[in-house]
Amino acid sequence: MTTIATRRVEYPADGLTMIGHLALPAGADRRPAVLVGPEGMGLSDVERRRADALAELGYVALAFDLHGGRYLGDPQEMLARCMPLLAEPDRMRGIGHAALDVLRAEARTDPDRIAAVGYGTGGVIALELGRDGADLRAIGTVNGLATGRPGEAARIRCPVWAGVGSEDPVMPPAQREAFTAEMQAAGVDWRLVVYGGALHAFHHPPVDHPIVPGVAYHPRHAQRAWRDVVDLLAECLTAGTVCSRPAAPGPPVRPGAGVDDY
Repeated sequence: MTTIATRRVEYPADGLTMIGHLALPAGADRRPAVLVGPEGMGLSDVERRRADALAELGYVALAFDLHGGRYLGDPQEMLARCMPLLAEPDRMRGIGHAALDVLRAEARTDPDRIAAVGYGTGGVIALELGRDGADLRAIGTVNGLATGRPGEAARIRCPVWAGVGSEDPVMPPAQREAFTAEMQAAGVDWRLVVYGGALHAFHHPPVDHPIVPGVAYHPRHAQRAWRDVVDLLAECLTAGTVCSRPAAPGPPVRPGAGVDDY
């Protein structure tokens, strides 16, 4: 296994002191970088392990915080914070930009090769960064297919990959269709993968606290979604590639490590 370095990073956002998890690959050279956004419950060891796995693949990775260092295991407390947040694109963008600034300021980060990948609320934040015109090379969102304010998707400057479970009650077919219509109308290079039989948060291993209805882990699809994310990053962050609108043709390059951990 490749030796990586990790550290806790603190930064202000949304009136809180956020506590992120930065993972650095071996070496001292500049590397492509990935912003990793968590589900609505907040940053946990799941996202930290994902950042670590990305660092093992050679990326600088920052798993960002949503709740000022807190993990909201109570579903009602999580919904009470996340539902207003999801209704305020500018707040989400503020949280995303604060984390993106930390990642961009890291000496190991290649500022010209940064992607944002998020899950649930973190995925919506990644999309809002794109709708705000952030300089990203790729956006990936799992379970976070929220549509944005009219016309703002035209500011997205990179390919968008989205994954969702076919039985996800939070992201039903009507929501998926609205999202894809928004992307298509804006001329975005988009892809949507629907994982058959999967519910909401199918990628997230079981937790030891109550969950909202419609949530269940699907190990096989969790691994497939992780491989799809890794493929997206390899396609868009590999040195010498041009992955902006319009996207460069050709198949993605599949890295050989880290794809079976999730």
